[in-house]
Amino acid sequence: MRLAAYRFQGAAGAGLVAADGLHIHPLGLPAHERPLGVLPFIERLAAGQALPAPGAAIPLGEVTFTAPIPRPRRNIFCVGKNYHAHAREFAGSGFDSSAAAGDVPAHPIIFSKVPESVIGPGEPILVPTAVSTAIDYEAELAVVIGRGGKGIRAADAMGHVWGYTIVNDVTARDWQGRHSQWLMGKSFDTFCPMGPMLVSADEVNGQDTRVRLWVNGEPRQDASTRDLIFDIPTLIETISAGITLYPGDLIATGTPVGVGIGFKPPKYLQPGDVVRIEIDGIGVLENPLQAA
Repeated sequence: MRLAAYRFQGAAGAGLVAADGLHIHPLGLPAHERPLGVLPFIERLAAGQALPAPGAAIPLGEVTFTAPIPRPRRNIFCVGKNYHAHAREFAGSGFDSSAAAGDVPAHPIIFSKVPESVIGPGEPILVPTAVSTAIDYEAELAVVIGRGGKGIRAADAMGHVWGYTIVNDVTARDWQGRHSQWLMGKSFDTFCPMGPMLVSADEVNGQDTRVRLWVNGEPRQDASTRDLIFDIPTLIETISAGITLYPGDLIATGTPVGVGIGFKPPKYLQPGDVVRIEIDGIGVLENPLQAA
């Protein structure tokens, strides 16, 4: 199942992407739920309710995708330093406040991004030139929780996964280093591009899929989620040990080697750049950079 939020003829909608990948079937939502994208569908499926009857197919070429969950119910859970090569890359960058504990973490490093940072495919990432000159990209597979819970064991964790989407964990590296924490530099407005859709776990294997990123057509990141230091069940077990997870919660699983800060000198993003992320089985998320 592939769920997407979109705009069609000036109106917000959400629906089921057809098996041919060329059409979308609208699914009715009350007006007050439309700003939530596909989140109400995830919540209803988790409650054992059926989706609304699909409407007549609309060609995908006639809609504009928005973020599938434009305003998550709460902060997005994120994981730092979760690929071996990236952990070493970042530890040597001078911006890693956790580096004293070693290049590769012994336990998952969890931080978050505020919901207001989310934007959709094609929307501009705003470069706040007055306050930061070190904007970086991070291609990430994001887990979408279906069935909530607390104290979830790793052995049971995949039963709580509804599916996946793509997230770009955009980061102001200078803020990340200056404040010795990751929330502020990760949560600027527009710093969480998401999309193009949510894909259910029966259609894509999140534990074995390819993550790639390009800047202006130049390959920067290319890895498999097989290389995660802490796999998806471990992340769910860790977070849910003390925090109740709810349907629609998002967990961004970390980024591979090849971020801008890893180059000498760093390759930071600039207004006019275009970042393209592709994750096999999900699709393409592309966003331009624009001066704010």
